[in-house]
Amino acid sequence: AIENVQRCFTRRVSGMSGADYWERLSRLKIMSLQRRRQRFAFIQFWKMYHHLVPDSTGLRPNFKSDGRLGVRLQNCPRFNYSVDRKRANQLFNSFGVRAYSLWNCLPTEVNTCTTLDSFKSSLGVFLDGFHDRPSVRSYSAISNDLSKVNRKV
Repeated sequence: AIENVQRCFTRRVSGMSGADYWERLSRLKIMSLQRRRQRFAFIQFWKMYHHLVPDSTGLRPNFKSDGRLGVRLQNCPRFNYSVDRKRANQLFNSFGVRAYSLWNCLPTEVNTCTTLDSFKSSLGVFLDGFHDRPSVRSYSAISNDLSKVNRKV
């Protein structure tokens, strides 16, 4: 996948010999491409919530504000896998559906930020609390799915 391009590029940076891909990401202070896509999804949904961009997902996200949980997305799309498995898998892996589950992982102090800069800053701190270990050919990794992964120890 495209993650392999970044993997090959980081291998060519001087001083990175002997380091595995995840170590190189950490030393170079860059995110995996998968993590960058997740960050983009968070930012895009924040902008949609604040009406800075139109709904690009076609799913009409329904944001609900809760005093304890902050801003949550309601009514995540459901699929009938028995009807058309191929179409259901495509929809399940789409930006909109993945972003729904990602958004609802955010803690209140992140999803209730009122400015884009404060949101990005809080989001950076939140994401730094998770291992960034994408699945790459020839590497076995822990899950990089924020909705399933454990925080760093």
